[in-house]
Amino acid sequence: MLSVDNVTLQYGARKLFQDLSFSIGSKDRIAFVGPNGAGKSTLMKIIAGIEVPDEGKVAKPKDAAVGYLPQEGIHISGTELFAEVETAFGDALAIQAQLDAAVEELEHIDYESDEYPEALTHLEVLQSKLDHHDVGRMKPRIETVLQGLGFKRSDFTRDCGEFSGGWQMRIALSKLLLQEPEVLLLDEPTNHLDLDSQQWIESFLHNYAGAIILISHDRAFLDSLVKRVLAYEGTGKVEEYAGNYSYYERERGARRELVVRAYKNQQREIERAEKLIDRFRAKASKAAMAQSRIKALDKVERIEIDEVAAEVNFQFPQPPPSGHTVASLTSVTKKYGDLTIFKDFDFEINKDDRIAIVGVNGAGKSTFSRLVSGQEDPTTGERKLGHKVEVSFFSQNHADELDPKRTVLETVEAVASRDAAPRVRSLLGSFLFRGDDVFKTIGVLSGGERSRVALARMLVQPANFLILDEPTNHLDMASQETLQRALNEYTGTYLIVSHNRAFLDPVVTKVLEFIPGQSPRLFLGNVTDYLDKKKAEVAAAAKASAPQKGAAGSTKLQGANRKEQRRLEAQKRQARAKNLKPLQAELAKIEKIIADLEKEKADVTTKMQDPVFFEDQAKAKVTAARFKEIDVEIQNAYTEWSRVSEELEALEI
Repeated sequence: MLSVDNVTLQYGARKLFQDLSFSIGSKDRIAFVGPNGAGKSTLMKIIAGIEVPDEGKVAKPKDAAVGYLPQEGIHISGTELFAEVETAFGDALAIQAQLDAAVEELEHIDYESDEYPEALTHLEVLQSKLDHHDVGRMKPRIETVLQGLGFKRSDFTRDCGEFSGGWQMRIALSKLLLQEPEVLLLDEPTNHLDLDSQQWIESFLHNYAGAIILISHDRAFLDSLVKRVLAYEGTGKVEEYAGNYSYYERERGARRELVVRAYKNQQREIERAEKLIDRFRAKASKAAMAQSRIKALDKVERIEIDEVAAEVNFQFPQPPPSGHTVASLTSVTKKYGDLTIFKDFDFEINKDDRIAIVGVNGAGKSTFSRLVSGQEDPTTGERKLGHKVEVSFFSQNHADELDPKRTVLETVEAVASRDAAPRVRSLLGSFLFRGDDVFKTIGVLSGGERSRVALARMLVQPANFLILDEPTNHLDMASQETLQRALNEYTGTYLIVSHNRAFLDPVVTKVLEFIPGQSPRLFLGNVTDYLDKKKAEVAAAAKASAPQKGAAGSTKLQGANRKEQRRLEAQKRQARAKNLKPLQAELAKIEKIIADLEKEKADVTTKMQDPVFFEDQAKAKVTAARFKEIDVEIQNAYTEWSRVSEELEALEI
């Protein structure tokens, strides 16, 4: 399908890749893993044809399409959501337009002229191409993907410019999934997805027909999907592992242990040989033997051990004490136009609170964070900070907020307090910006590197209240673990918005849940405790609605209850069958409509191929107009078929 042949890429004195070669099969599921800045995203761009290597090439068949989703930087505006995503079928739409024009043109051509057979043949070719694209299924496919990624039907007519950065990435991802390229390159595709959307895309990718290459710091996502791992250590070398991410971690440790053991054994042998050589050199009679040993030692292929990759290492400065009440919201309502995010909401954050903010995207989590931090004002109500509270806010859109023209050093120094200014260079070193790295501009950094800069900015400002909105989105596994340790050692108060349960569980003690259209609810415990309580609520609700059992020992009562339960279950089955029957009838009706429309379309096509068809110009014009209408009706019928099928599936589960 595609091959990377002897690719070398160097930035200054640093080699990202040296003679890198590997192949991608038509059904491969590959993960690029390694620390941030090792070159994973750069290699994706090379495969996508966006960047060019210093040496080597990427070879692929001419008809093999490569689709690429970057980490960030996408902004679309000026078109409605559905119309924008529909451009994924650009080829089909172009053929449809050509077909409409060809039908229109055919009406004005004399059927006895030499042009008529050519125009008719052209029409047949276009119709054949359009049939291949299955345009009747186009609209339902778009709806399925958009809804799977979390868009509501009411969003379909909204201008794309109204959507935030995370939703912009979902728009781009929707188009890419619908285009179905032979090779799909996804750089951090789950970063801006809530749990429901993550599960949907995971299922979608499991059934994807082409090859997939992933960059992700979501362990569960990688383990579920990938079968090969290419590991980048930032040394120019890439190691391949035939398994998922967990296999890679185990195998990587085992491989290194073997290499270290072999290295130590070899070093002992070399030391022994050197001692013998030194002893032989002292005796003239042994000089020849010493020279022989020296030559043999020179021929030994030395085992080298790569240095263990440096990891981010930092601590939040211990904050000054604050008052008991850190922040409070009183009767707060927040609206955007006619959209109400929450209404008359009261909430208090107290000293030492460690709160996770969870819920589906669009429920109000980031809005809440911005309100508490003071980035936004409430529509009505009051937001108030407590005594001596200093806030530090990490936004999920940090990449858009950093000036791409400033250097790393300038970016951090600009917000450093007087006390912190002298230690900015050493702090950046702990974030792996060493030597001349501090003079790189923000614009050339990877998403993970920009996340590290944003975190560094938090550490040079005195703060006893941290608000972190999706802090792990671009952090590699090691950096996530470092952030966890830093939060556990921090003695201040913090809120964290995240969908990363593995990251949250060790560092939070309360969970604030946001649900669209409902008032937020607070749960004590970590995210696992919260999920357990939600399950218990569902079970309790089911139990409350179920028939109650009689007292133990009362056989007659138990028997009556069982009889009542059977009666209720029979009623449920009858009600279910009552609901199923009309839906099944409706589905059958729609399927018949689709079949009739497809037959009518075939009949019209056959008529239009008959040379005598255009003799009656008035009749030909009506028929040609009907030809256009049929495709629209087929699309609408498939949309209805999709809706009814989903309702049936929900009832049949």
